[in-house]
Amino acid sequence: MKRKIETYRTNTPRLLIVVVLITVAAFAQQPNLVLRGTVKGDQNNTYIEAPFEVPANTARLTVRFHYTGKEERTTLDIGIQDPQRFRGWSGGNKSSFTISATDATPSYLSGVVLPGTWKLWIGVPNIRQKSVASYEAQIYFEPAGVEKAPEGFSETPLRSSAGWYRGDLHMHSAHSDAQCKSQNGNKVPCPVFVTLQAATARGLDFVAVTDHNTVSHFDALRELQPYFDRLLLIPGREITTFEGHANLYGKTEFVDFRVGSSSVPDMRSLLVRDGQRGALISINHPGAPTGEACMGCGWRPKSGEMSLIAAVEAVNGGAEEGPYSGIPFWEQQVSAGYRPTAIGGSDNHNPELPLDKPGSVGSPTTVVYASELSVAGILAGIRSGRVFVDLTASKDRVLDFSAQAGRAGVTMGGTLRAGSGEIVSLSAHVLACTGSQLRILVDGQPDASIPLAAIMSPDQTLALQWHSDGHRHWLRADVVSQSGKLELLGNPVYVNY
Repeated sequence: MKRKIETYRTNTPRLLIVVVLITVAAFAQQPNLVLRGTVKGDQNNTYIEAPFEVPANTARLTVRFHYTGKEERTTLDIGIQDPQRFRGWSGGNKSSFTISATDATPSYLSGVVLPGTWKLWIGVPNIRQKSVASYEAQIYFEPAGVEKAPEGFSETPLRSSAGWYRGDLHMHSAHSDAQCKSQNGNKVPCPVFVTLQAATARGLDFVAVTDHNTVSHFDALRELQPYFDRLLLIPGREITTFEGHANLYGKTEFVDFRVGSSSVPDMRSLLVRDGQRGALISINHPGAPTGEACMGCGWRPKSGEMSLIAAVEAVNGGAEEGPYSGIPFWEQQVSAGYRPTAIGGSDNHNPELPLDKPGSVGSPTTVVYASELSVAGILAGIRSGRVFVDLTASKDRVLDFSAQAGRAGVTMGGTLRAGSGEIVSLSAHVLACTGSQLRILVDGQPDASIPLAAIMSPDQTLALQWHSDGHRHWLRADVVSQSGKLELLGNPVYVNY
């Protein structure tokens, strides 16, 4: 890795700043720029300005600040200004911060990251007369419009273990059209905090607040994530167009949603652009009627669009039947050869709705098997297809479905090869479903060779068989009540796809 060293002085006495420009930033963990300097005792109660250059096309600026001498009670504070204005001051309460057009660490102002000369402000509230302290500011520039890993509001996973994580992928706040009661009992735009409190009461592990077309809620989410350290906050928004609605997860930069305008001529151009930037895109309530009651709500797919879609909201607001059910639409896409993951979302607009009501926060619950509780982990889990939708919004129900042919085996979302006449062994592991029934569907329809199976214990594995005809099929497991009402919606295992 080559480094170009440039040394220059500021107009602050006895301060030498060494700037290390990383010209090869092959590894995401390497800073693009490092500012180093020393502070001496006679600089007590002064302010230092450390200038640096921000390149054009920077979408996000991140600073990580460290200094020595704390054992001698040295204290250094930090803030920053851009080429035009003050952008924030956190004093000594933070050692790192990030700024982008859509969100910023509390204490800092979101807004466009302007190219040009920025200045890191370093305050010296305390350093002893004979002390010398060294500091280092690692600076990261994230370019705009390039594919990158999913973004989040936490630098580390909330949990690092693999397992089933429960969440709600569609909800709204005051940043769009959610309402709740004020202290005086009046209906008011509902703060994000109230929605997150409701998610905590439900016992969820993750949520995506998906306000319509805006990015203003990301500032609130970045502020709240440290407080909600058991609830992962996934960046999301609902792209609301005249041709349908879709949730976009994992990105915080602005997305031009004006499908049909000169900027976004058609839906495909929007899907291509944002898919290339690494976003996960899911169609919302595709079965909803479009008209004056719900403008643009239904999805009208055009040629080539479905190959760009990672997921479909098969259950919206607890509805498995009727005009708002997305299950028929999702099944049509799977039968056509596409493989979007079925997910659910409450589409909640009032977090005070009682938890036993469909459409309350977490109803339905999307349950994802993920390697860790992080934005990247949850989104990768959704893409994998090892997901089920809990229409009962329980805290403990599990449905894990797998299939095996010969020595090869796959879980939900996987593809299995099976020749004509070959026996495919099916296995469904269910938890907390005693008294319900396991239903296997082949290409979305019951198969006479696989009857309903009673679930007799709280932790049970049911084994079944299916005979392949060598053609393409998809098989999924559901849990239904004794009356046949859908309780858990599973994702398919794909055979010969």
